[in-house]
Amino acid sequence: MFDFQRNSMKNPALLLSLIAALAAAPAYAQTTDTAGPADAPAAETDQEQPSSPSVGGDLDLGTGDEPAQQQQPQPYIKETFSDWALQCIKVPQREDEICQMYQLLNDGQGASVAEVSIFRLQNGGQAVAGGTFIVPLETLLTQKLTVTVDGGSARKYDFSFCAQIGCYARVGFTAEDIARFKAGAKAQVTIVPALAPDQKVTVDMSLAGFTAAFDAAQEYAQ
Repeated sequence: MFDFQRNSMKNPALLLSLIAALAAAPAYAQTTDTAGPADAPAAETDQEQPSSPSVGGDLDLGTGDEPAQQQQPQPYIKETFSDWALQCIKVPQREDEICQMYQLLNDGQGASVAEVSIFRLQNGGQAVAGGTFIVPLETLLTQKLTVTVDGGSARKYDFSFCAQIGCYARVGFTAEDIARFKAGAKAQVTIVPALAPDQKVTVDMSLAGFTAAFDAAQEYAQ
């Protein structure tokens, strides 16, 4: 559909000609309506003249259609490496894609408890990779998030913020952390429920396919 307002603003010459036409039409009508006979009594010329209409005041210029909301790009699974997926998203402002490793963490009954994404970093200082853990809103944030590999020493991470879908822990992994993931069989992620602070909820994070997925993510380092 042709959008009068939007398209006319893109063409200054067209806009100026439209304004001139709107201004000329009322002026022309005023001139022909107020002219009287040459021998009309002088008193008639003293009669109150009708007020001039405002330029374009009685013309409906219409309204333009609202621009359609641009659809947001959706993530998709580019490749799968055993228990890890390479999740990518195409960004309109960039020619390349943004990709990260992804795994959904389930409890023993198969219910989803958390999700984790890991991405390579080019200039992260000590951190060679970044990670994001998303856990339920009913998590006791002060007890932090704990990660262990094959029953080894635990690493604790602070939570960053909470949103509608859950609470986020944004973490950095050193080269040593990544080496443990590559050499391990499984990691365990532990959180504490806010409604049961004396209990812990632990889910497995499989490391099967971790090395292949991490190497594939090198091409999409952020």
